[in-house]
Amino acid sequence: MKTVRTLLFLASLALAPALALAAGSGWETRVTSQATSPEMFLGIDKDTQTFFMFGKKSPLEVLRKLTCATGQAQGDKTREGDKRTPEGVYFVEEKVPGKLDFELYGNHAFSLNFPNPVDRLKGKTGHGIWIHGRGKQLLAQDTLGCVALTAQDIKTLDGQIPPGTPVVIAKKLNWSKDTAADPTAQHLAERVRQWASDWQNKRERFFEYFQPEKFSQTEGLPFSQFKSHKQGIFARQPWIHVMVDNVRVLQGPDYWVTTFDQYYRTQDLISAVGKRFYWQKEKDGSWRIVGGEYTDTAPGTLETRYLTSKRAEVDKMLKGWLESWLAADIDKYMAYYADDATNGKQTSAKAIQDFKKALWASKTPTRIAADKVEVAMHKNGLKVNFIQTYEDSSGHADKGPKTLVIAPKGDGWVILNEAWGKS
Repeated sequence: MKTVRTLLFLASLALAPALALAAGSGWETRVTSQATSPEMFLGIDKDTQTFFMFGKKSPLEVLRKLTCATGQAQGDKTREGDKRTPEGVYFVEEKVPGKLDFELYGNHAFSLNFPNPVDRLKGKTGHGIWIHGRGKQLLAQDTLGCVALTAQDIKTLDGQIPPGTPVVIAKKLNWSKDTAADPTAQHLAERVRQWASDWQNKRERFFEYFQPEKFSQTEGLPFSQFKSHKQGIFARQPWIHVMVDNVRVLQGPDYWVTTFDQYYRTQDLISAVGKRFYWQKEKDGSWRIVGGEYTDTAPGTLETRYLTSKRAEVDKMLKGWLESWLAADIDKYMAYYADDATNGKQTSAKAIQDFKKALWASKTPTRIAADKVEVAMHKNGLKVNFIQTYEDSSGHADKGPKTLVIAPKGDGWVILNEAWGKS
């Protein structure tokens, strides 16, 4: 199986609503220049046999415009061997390895993810749809379904088409510098974020984002099995974190695609992947997921983004914890500790509470500060290092490094372990 790799920081690509066409005449669309459009994407106009490389240069611009050749037969590809080029939204999977037949493919070829999940729902068959070179003379509509460029043109593109690059293939493809936001694109981007939140919070409505029958068909397993598996994880795991980032939206003929980076954490597993969801509109007007694809993501980048996203939560937790400590408010202070929290000789929240009560009875805190805060990953959640300054009503003062190990709880964090060392 070929590896499908992640999108490289693509911004949203808005496609204007497909034009109403007679059955079988093909898909016509228009790409526009939204503020969050991708840095680069490809477009194929089958009518004019034109290959476009679009780039976001404030606004959208054509970086390359080349003559291409598509399938010998007109119309959208429906079956193996029909000699048609598919129409819709596709993604570059990989640069095809190995030596190629130069006359047919030139020296370079890039595979596309045809058939995509919606294609499979429609019963479309076929494989090996590439963007490739042509060693012999390039003639219009002269391929078996691929998109061909001259050998020289494809050579100039080598290194400029990374895995995950979106490719919009249409009978007729128009473009404009229009920057108006598309309401459906905005809605689906928000749907992805809501889906992630409901997954993280183990809500039953997480399953309502999917169209059960179609999702089962594209995933190759009963939806009941998918649901049971997820519910088992919900029951076993004390917490789940799901971060989605770099959410992008693309429109196809009768579907939309959302692409995003996903960082998933439980106590037992960390997963960093790229994802694509294919959405179709139900009769009741709601958009539901009918299929998905996993892609690779650059190692380490999502962990860094995850830590950055959690920093605000950690700062909020630290602020509240320090304020309750300074106020000697034992109830608020202890709300920041897990029941089995440890702090030196105190090996439970109850022991920590008894120690603080006794201490504060004679010496109340007068100054507490946390400086040079650093946040890092920990198997149980996060590790928070900082320099703590402490003074109390007896005149005692000390300063030194402190480490907190914190774990998720609800929408916040609680302390599992507190370790102090004098400087």
